Amino acid sequence: MFQKPIVKYGLIALVAGLFVWQLASKTSSGGTATDFTLIDQAGERMNLSDLHGNVVILDFWATWCPPCKAEIPGFVNLHEKYNDKGLKIVGVSLDETGWNEVRPFLEDYGVEYTIGLWNQEMQDVFGRIGSIPTTFVIDQEGVIRKKYVGYQSDEVFEQDYLQLING
Repeated sequence: MFQKPIVKYGLIALVAGLFVWQLASKTSSGGTATDFTLIDQAGERMNLSDLHGNVVILDFWATWCPPCKAEIPGFVNLHEKYNDKGLKIVGVSLDETGWNEVRPFLEDYGVEYTIGLWNQEMQDVFGRIGSIPTTFVIDQEGVIRKKYVGYQSDEVFEQDYLQLING
């Protein structure tokens, strides 16, 4: 069909570029994180702005997602290690069944950091999260410093935290 390699590779690059563009959300690295409210696993209201002054790891995940499940123990460890030292981890579950699936999962994995459920306000702020896990690292001033799509080790997030907390 495509006789000339330049046409073939040009189309491949175009399709790849469109795919990456589609995955990007309304909120991107370098911008200020828009405030939102969620109700956490304890039924408490939490605003992102409540965490101002801390480094925030904001993770979009689901109980049925293998790479998401692989990241959770690392977040549990980081929470235990740095929660009182300026790191706040917030998970947002995209599970459609809501707390019926999420609560038992949190118990099984020993999750004690803040978890909330995806809601319309988050849809308005973040747009469509096209792939999970998607994780944002937000600095103490509320600026998004990193965005990761796909599994990352806890060492990656720890390094991001240490760079931001140490200036």
